[in-house]
Amino acid sequence: MSGVLVLDRERTAAALDPTAVLAAVGHALVAVARGEVSAPPRIAAVTSAGLLGAMPGYVPGLGLAAKLVTVTADPERQGRSFHRGLVALFDERDGRALAMMDAESLTEVRTAASATHSALALAARPGLGRVAVVGTGAQARAQLALLAVVRPDVEVAVAGRDPLRAGAAAALHPGARAAAGIEHAVRGADVVFCCTGATAPVVSRDWLAAGAHVSSVGGSHGPELDAATVRDAHLFAEWPGAAAAAPPAGAHELQDLFPGRTVTLLGSVLAGDHPGRGADSGALTVFKSTGHAALDVAAARVAFDVARAQGWGVTVDL
Repeated sequence: MSGVLVLDRERTAAALDPTAVLAAVGHALVAVARGEVSAPPRIAAVTSAGLLGAMPGYVPGLGLAAKLVTVTADPERQGRSFHRGLVALFDERDGRALAMMDAESLTEVRTAASATHSALALAARPGLGRVAVVGTGAQARAQLALLAVVRPDVEVAVAGRDPLRAGAAAALHPGARAAAGIEHAVRGADVVFCCTGATAPVVSRDWLAAGAHVSSVGGSHGPELDAATVRDAHLFAEWPGAAAAAPPAGAHELQDLFPGRTVTLLGSVLAGDHPGRGADSGALTVFKSTGHAALDVAAARVAFDVARAQGWGVTVDL
């Protein structure tokens, strides 16, 4: 193939086969943990409305890609934000540009895949048990859609500030329903997915059951989880910089951890190099996602391969 394959938002979303993305993201997470990935810490240009982040990355066997993404507050809805941008995929051998695609839909699916891997690997109960999804925006919907593929039989409670939006999001999973509120959804849940644009914690330690697993993928502008939850949990992340780097590259919740606290890489658990929660079924586990360029590479490779096989997109010379 010559030229660059361009995929619009609709075709990018259609090409992100959920099962293939889940497998590719798992591959990328393991590669990160084993030091096989080349990806500098994310940089950002900050504006009065948000930021423009740049995330290049190379994953052997998957490819070379770079994402440019803007994160800006939604002026009409407090606490919500827009994520817009593009991903460029290159040939890892000769450097040719292969494709350009929508970053928003790609980011949603690869983030949901990372969070799903954390739940499957760290949940105390086989099959995930009872699940809560906190949030009703694009990322929460992506999480529900992926759960509908991976675990369509689980009970899911969806909660957010708007009951109508919670109901609409719940319709994406056959076992989901809208909860009366966030606390109601979280209490008694075995797995909690936090997918919000929070600027302050939306989940309290007091609500979490013994043995719960929490996957937090939001909080670009502040922490989704309270300090007590972070204090009591075994902590997991995609890359060391989640704790070592300052936001926006690192996570708000993982800054200034007490001396001796460790953050385990999720890829180490997936590779079998770390036991995860091990035999401690009563432990609280937290996966804090900040995103990583390796995950963008993984999802972009899937989208490119699917689109090329289906004959989708437009090829242009650049």
